Amino acid sequence: MSFWSIYQHGFARVAACTGHTVIADPPANAEAVLRHARRCAEEGVAVAVFPELCLTGYAIDDLLLQDAMLDDVETALATIVAESAELLPVLVVGAPLRHRDRIFNCAVIVHRGRILGVVPKSYPPNYREFYERRQIAAGDDERGGTIRLGGADVPFGVDLLFAATDLPGLVLHAEICEDMWVPVPPSSEAALAGATVLVNLSGSPITVGRAEDRRLLCRSASSRCLAAYVYAAAGLGESTTDLSWDGQTLIYENGVLLAETERFPLGEQYAVADVDLDLLRQERQRMGTFGENRRTHAARTADFRTVSFALAPPAATDLGLRRRVERFPFVPADAERLALDCYEAYNIQVAGLQQRLAAIGGPKVVIGVSGGLDSTHALIVAARAMDRAGRPRSDILAFTLPGFATSDHTKDNAHKLMRALGVTAAELDITPTARLMLKEIGHPFASGEPVYDITFENVQAGLRTDYLFRLANQRGGIVLGTGDLSELALGWSTYGVGDQMSHYNVNSGVPKTLIQHLIRWVISSGQFDEETGKILAAILDTEISPELVPGEEMQSTESKIGPYALHDFTLFHVLRYGFRPSKIAFLAWHAWHEKEAGAWPPGFPEADRGSYDLAQIRHWLEVFIRRFFAFSQFKRSAMPNGPKVSAGGSLSPRGDWRAPSDGNAHAWLRDLERFDLTES
Repeated sequence: MSFWSIYQHGFARVAACTGHTVIADPPANAEAVLRHARRCAEEGVAVAVFPELCLTGYAIDDLLLQDAMLDDVETALATIVAESAELLPVLVVGAPLRHRDRIFNCAVIVHRGRILGVVPKSYPPNYREFYERRQIAAGDDERGGTIRLGGADVPFGVDLLFAATDLPGLVLHAEICEDMWVPVPPSSEAALAGATVLVNLSGSPITVGRAEDRRLLCRSASSRCLAAYVYAAAGLGESTTDLSWDGQTLIYENGVLLAETERFPLGEQYAVADVDLDLLRQERQRMGTFGENRRTHAARTADFRTVSFALAPPAATDLGLRRRVERFPFVPADAERLALDCYEAYNIQVAGLQQRLAAIGGPKVVIGVSGGLDSTHALIVAARAMDRAGRPRSDILAFTLPGFATSDHTKDNAHKLMRALGVTAAELDITPTARLMLKEIGHPFASGEPVYDITFENVQAGLRTDYLFRLANQRGGIVLGTGDLSELALGWSTYGVGDQMSHYNVNSGVPKTLIQHLIRWVISSGQFDEETGKILAAILDTEISPELVPGEEMQSTESKIGPYALHDFTLFHVLRYGFRPSKIAFLAWHAWHEKEAGAWPPGFPEADRGSYDLAQIRHWLEVFIRRFFAFSQFKRSAMPNGPKVSAGGSLSPRGDWRAPSDGNAHAWLRDLERFDLTES
């Protein structure tokens, strides 16, 4: 398959279709289904779902019992089967069918000129405005059977799964309208049996508030079942004798809304999204309780039948990507969601530190403040923790420790911030001690040579941490770590007596790309006074730098190890989902190749908005792989305590990430080399 094909990277394009129903006219409705099917085929859709009883209309009452009507339904189905023989999508069509002297409300699954199976509605409702039991039989006990349709016996029952043999992870299950509203829906059992794409053919007349109820149920089902949930409701054309219809369509994946359409449409419409089958598989692999729940319900799930089919997806076609990919997966672009995430992240850190201090006797907090993002954020977390504990901020002992390359700008910001917060502040110049150490170990710098190697850098980083630990010993405190999740991932820290170590690290669960937004949120939400807010804003505008090497230009971290935007993107998808590097590159290109496309997080500076081509993405992805898998695990294996913050994961060896310190990056590099990752 081509690198640019969604089907190469474990996606399946699905559609939820709705349109104008012609009451009691199966041939006309079959043609509408085929119009949708042809359009979906052109767009590379693998599965297209239609509303309940879409071949007749849902609200036709006793007309469902008329032989002429039921004969037309079978003829219409035959037309759909014949006319879809060359089309890509699996069509899930709603139809009333005769079986054993009863009428069943069914989902008929059709693919490439073949009826794969028929699933009856389990729970026809008979309350309030619904009176289905007058015409429709309950299908909840239909398992293991067949139905005669189109001159052949085809699988019939609620125990059917439909699995693509050439697209791993695409396993369908159908339920119908009311089935979603009962305490134990058929889709829950199907998910435990292996279904990943759950579809619902719905009639569902609209009343005030029902649309939100549907969203809640679809989202919940997709989240609990670690599945995609595709929902299509009846729209215009249905009988309005006593009811009205809104044609709602929804596609959820693991609790996330991927696509929906406008309600009350005038014509045919459909929601389309690319479902990530790899993501669903990974989530199920990691969530052991999912498999344990399957074992508990084995009596109901073990005997599901699987109907196999070959999808034959387009292997070499660039279909684009029909789903939103966040540039910053740790930082949502939605303003309301970002504000909530920042509130929670900040308070997770504050509460974690407050509890740790209380548990060990209320020591003072010793922290090094550089005037950069990480130490700034750790300091404002400590200040709020003291406030919550009813302790004076003077119990925070903050030190700025300038070295050979510390700029006046960052040092000035550090002093301003410490004064504004009212902490106990001091400056301790490490350069004399650093010169002495470099001299005693015979480093060329001590003889006047401009040698700025890793030893030169780490002498400074190590001395800063050494001083902080000794100050903590001397003054009854603990050292508060400031290094963030991104630095831990890349191993961008000095091991042991260096910034890798502390007594407690509030930033260890926070990626670099989130910290700047946390500080923005602290400013905008008024966590501190206006003066402090202005200082924090000035710090946000400072270049990320270790400030270890002297020179005319400030030493830039990102120019050396790469952009944190791309590294955090990779970190999220490696840590949360275990994706292959080639898939991460595919996603990163769609997120980053055009700066004008897609949403940016609120407050993200216009001047900092950029883009990356595929060659850049591949280069920095390789840097990440080598540093993360082959180099830096030994630092993470010895990292101090600190709270997990993001659902994207943490790197604690006691938590989300456990790996050998002497591992390698071979498998990940081989995957990256499978494709020529140049621009299309």
